[in-house]
Amino acid sequence: MKNIEKRQYRAIGHKLKPIVTVGGSGLSETVIAEVDRALNDHELIKIKCAGMDRDSKAEIISDLCGELNAEAVQVIGNTALLLRRSKKPNPKLSNLIRAALA
Repeated sequence: MKNIEKRQYRAIGHKLKPIVTVGGSGLSETVIAEVDRALNDHELIKIKCAGMDRDSKAEIISDLCGELNAEAVQVIGNTALLLRRSKKPNPKLSNLIRAALA
């Protein structure tokens, strides 16, 4: 991903609220399924990693991206911005399409 694309995605993601919170127990099948559903619907999402240290956060984000074929656009503190382009985005739900129309 080019820097100009990352900048555009970060600008769109700035006003988003975290959709999924990963707790101290780490990744479970339900968390992975919820992140997958959110990426299918919205394409660009924020997730929050609560109650864990820096290394575990990086590992969880890396595992999520690898398992769900997503990209981490930005990680700041406890919040990560993830992107996975959809083949057939829903114009009412996709954060990328809604931002382009605004």
